Amino acid sequence: MPAHESLIARLVAHRVQFVVVGGYAAMAHGGSLLTFDVDICCRFTPANLMRLREALEDLHPVHRMTPQRLPLKLTPRTCRGLKNLYLDTGLGQLDCLGAIKGVGSYDQVRRRSVRIDLGIGPCRILDIDALIDAKEAMGRPRDREAAVELKAIRERISTPAPRRRSR
Repeated sequence: MPAHESLIARLVAHRVQFVVVGGYAAMAHGGSLLTFDVDICCRFTPANLMRLREALEDLHPVHRMTPQRLPLKLTPRTCRGLKNLYLDTGLGQLDCLGAIKGVGSYDQVRRRSVRIDLGIGPCRILDIDALIDAKEAMGRPRDREAAVELKAIRERISTPAPRRRSR
């Protein structure tokens, strides 16, 4: 199982409340741009973050945005006030976000998500319209490119195939 799927499978198995967003969600919708991390929007409650910690514990997660690359040490007390976590794990990078630019808080993201099965069990991914909104709000060249591709995918899936004429 590829690393991205293994990370997501661990989150699903530990009942972490999350929605897959970013490049991996774009790929699930048919996008072709490669991604090097898994971006999720998750509920930043102590209980949910404790489930996240348990899911990643044996992968030796570290904070990748700190020069010291400090190990992830979550307790119910240290969870309070967290908004984002940017982690390196034994299976790759995992970005845990409390809100998504262009979409909103976890609850808003969840409302604009769809349930799919990625072959690792059911999980939620940002729907294509919300993903386009998020990519456009980010405004980076790579995100703008992804938004153009996602719009083409949306157009293709929403346009009925031409009917063949009988002879």
